Amino acid sequence: MKKWYVLLLVMGVVLPSVIPLAHAQLGQASASIQNGVWSVHVNKQVQLAADVTNGLDTDQPFAYLVQVMDQNGVVVQLSWLTGTLSAGQSLSPSQSWTPTVPGNYTAQIFVWSAINNPSALSQPLTMKITVT
Repeated sequence: MKKWYVLLLVMGVVLPSVIPLAHAQLGQASASIQNGVWSVHVNKQVQLAADVTNGLDTDQPFAYLVQVMDQNGVVVQLSWLTGTLSAGQSLSPSQSWTPTVPGNYTAQIFVWSAINNPSALSQPLTMKITVT
């Protein structure tokens, strides 16, 4: 039976930008956080997610990018999705990652205007992850 690990970063859109809130949570007991570093296990899928809310009174196109780098700064995964949030709409996009090698990783979440228009709607969110 597969177990799902949910890594949740909460974000919100206020006026013309997305403002990250300093809150993170992992939804499974087999993953833990200590001193700001998440611990997960090899070959266990992790969902990197964020709650995004359009606080504007107009539609907001966006691109949600997740980049995972190893301890040497090498990108081991890059994934994204795109969409449009209607005025006042919220969404919890996520991208999965299954670490296959133990080590220290950094996950970054970016919210841009579009894939071909990297105008940031927020500051990047960063999370440290240790894989054992």
